[in-house]
Amino acid sequence: MPAYVGLGSNLDDPAAQLAMALEALAALPDTRLVALSGRYHNPPMGPQDQPDYLNAVAGLLTRLPAEALLAALQGIEDAQGRRREGPRWGPRTVDLDLLAYGNTRIESDALTLPHPGICSRPFVLVPLAEVAPGLHLPDGQSVAALAAAADATGLRREEP
Repeated sequence: MPAYVGLGSNLDDPAAQLAMALEALAALPDTRLVALSGRYHNPPMGPQDQPDYLNAVAGLLTRLPAEALLAALQGIEDAQGRRREGPRWGPRTVDLDLLAYGNTRIESDALTLPHPGICSRPFVLVPLAEVAPGLHLPDGQSVAALAAAADATGLRREEP
């Protein structure tokens, strides 16, 4: 099953945090890391008294069920020192969001797919469109079209 994961960090050397998270994603059982976007710097979405974020999107092929993949992502976050207390959208060592899992729709207490923030977050849309330009959300919206229409003010692609 194709799955897309948003990665973000703004604490404790964000570039190193993303690299460690990618290594952990590549090591997940029954999962292959098959695509990676460029890295994007962007202002924080939440409280503004925190460092800018570094974001990317990874494309996976996995046999893990969506709920098991989410649990694995949260395990990676925990292993990298993610703390869940504090203000909503506050600073973090690493944030891994399951953005889409094939064309699956899920609405449960633990998981909503596709991720409800995809359409309103250029730091997700732009790198997601980079790794999956042909992706359509279950409601038929094109990720590439959404990314092209997004206000990406403040989003800066890191030079390779």
